[in-house]
Amino acid sequence: MQMMNIAKRFGLAAAGAALAGSVHAQTAIEDLEIIGAPEAGALGFQPAATELARDLQWLDGLLLVIITVISLFVTGLLAWVILRYNAKSNPTPATFTHNSPLEVAWTIVPIVILVFIGAFSLPVLFKQQEIPEGDVHITVTGNKWFWSYEYTDDAIFFDSRMIGYGQNINADIIAELEEAGYSEDEFGLATDTAVVVPVGSTVVMTVTGSDVIHSWTIPSFGVKQDAVPGRFAQLWFNAEQEGIYFGQCSELCGKDHAYMPITVKVVDPAVYEEWLAGAQEEFPA
Repeated sequence: MQMMNIAKRFGLAAAGAALAGSVHAQTAIEDLEIIGAPEAGALGFQPAATELARDLQWLDGLLLVIITVISLFVTGLLAWVILRYNAKSNPTPATFTHNSPLEVAWTIVPIVILVFIGAFSLPVLFKQQEIPEGDVHITVTGNKWFWSYEYTDDAIFFDSRMIGYGQNINADIIAELEEAGYSEDEFGLATDTAVVVPVGSTVVMTVTGSDVIHSWTIPSFGVKQDAVPGRFAQLWFNAEQEGIYFGQCSELCGKDHAYMPITVKVVDPAVYEEWLAGAQEEFPA
């Protein structure tokens, strides 16, 4: 009898510890700051939260400088030709038909520019496409019109749908958003169940589709991968800052394409382990 009492006490203590850990993890996840989200009227990129996103944004800046210089040069050249060689300024036009040095120059210079761009863009592309060893493996399936996630190493599976899917925003939906830790501003972005990953860990996602082509993307992570039925493709990221990041299906997939948001919550590794333990009971594969 005494041994049974001791066992019961240990069981209750373990259950209490697990419940406390789950509550702590849930509180920590709900208190996260929203970092990667679109802003009305804003220009530019969302904050970069991965090395991939920083590389892409830097490359975009480099290309912007190059095309700006080219555009200004061509515009200036057009203006000079219009002013210098119009009928009034140049009543007697030239009769030559070609200029070999100029023709060689306008062939060589674009080649040099393209080689220069390739020297910087190809390493960025290879870094995206060479999938490293992952710390967390998730299979993502695009459906009409929601996402399914399976943590393949941890026997977790759940569907993720937009909060208020198929409805106009109302008091009930606002209450549901607030209960999930969001505000009215996140309507159309927030999902009922979020992908949770640990900060500083390499996450490898295998992406596919169940019906039509979808596309999984998080702008702040610098990742985008089409979800093609019958095919498996991979992406990876390593988030460097805790917070909430939003994305959207980025491949036109049907009438409710606009209502397939993606929510990823990046948390402390200890919080992730607590969430994992609770999720294995709540969302068994």
